[in-house]
Amino acid sequence: MTEFLPVILPLVWAAILAVGVFIYVLLDGFDLGLGVLFPFAPNHRARDAMMNSVAPYWDGNETWLVLGGGGLLAAFPLAYSLLLPALYLPLILMLCGLILRGVAFEFRYKADTSRWMWDWAFAGGSTLATFVQGAAIGCFIQGFEVKDNAYAGGPFDWLTPFVVVTGIALIAGYVLLACGWLIMKGDDELRDWAYGIGKKAIIAVGAFILIFSIWTPLMHEDIAERWFSPGNMVMLSPVPILTALSVAGVWYALDKRWTYVPFLLSIVVFLLCYTGLAVSLFPYVIPPDVTIWDAAAAPKSQLFMLYGAIPLIPIILGYTAYSYYSMWHVKDHGYH
Repeated sequence: MTEFLPVILPLVWAAILAVGVFIYVLLDGFDLGLGVLFPFAPNHRARDAMMNSVAPYWDGNETWLVLGGGGLLAAFPLAYSLLLPALYLPLILMLCGLILRGVAFEFRYKADTSRWMWDWAFAGGSTLATFVQGAAIGCFIQGFEVKDNAYAGGPFDWLTPFVVVTGIALIAGYVLLACGWLIMKGDDELRDWAYGIGKKAIIAVGAFILIFSIWTPLMHEDIAERWFSPGNMVMLSPVPILTALSVAGVWYALDKRWTYVPFLLSIVVFLLCYTGLAVSLFPYVIPPDVTIWDAAAAPKSQLFMLYGAIPLIPIILGYTAYSYYSMWHVKDHGYH
């Protein structure tokens, strides 16, 4: 059994980190999306309601970001040492955005004449963090210049047209999640507004999915071969077909003004896009050179950490689920 650990454990940890990142994207996605929408809300009362709707959850949502970063360092130290130099600037910008919106969250309701400044701080921090997260995904897709197990590129190599478009695409995706959230949690005024914004967001998301479905294979021959070789086209065809159906389903649910279905189907769209990304890049943790096995920590280290992760992850899932369950119908969340 022990001879299989170097093969199995990196797969297990890759799955844990992939799930953790996906949960973060969903939970903090609608939260950040609300910040992006903040300046365009119908009125001041609507902005208060938007912030109240995420008040019990927003800081807990970021637990999954910490889990992803810490898990990457512990389980795949080589990947961590390559990603940080490549993404120093965007990661610093993301942290600045998250700090700015966190401070704005607390100070906005304590301010009077300066509340407008904290409104823009909340919106600006949310938009910056969202864009940079999308840019990081774009960097991961386009790959990194690696030489002798070290990052060999420059500090601005990440800033390309492809990366800029992925940043804008994630903004559209988070706005879609935020609209679904407001439809579930908002009053009639916010709900009506969110239905209209949601339709524009799903059109943008569908367009970006189409753009990346063409652009990514053109940029990487191996990805094109993976998706468009005759055998794989049949085997992988459910992913793009279900994605198209899910995008259409979100539009239909918004048009019919359903309450919960738009948010749930938006999650499905994100899950299918995430699946497509995994299919395109597996088994690379640093495309196009470093696989998850190349970057993995020693098997004994990964096994030791797994003993801690096995009880820890259910605990995090449990208190996250309980916080949503217990506060779902509470109208006044302490920000007023």
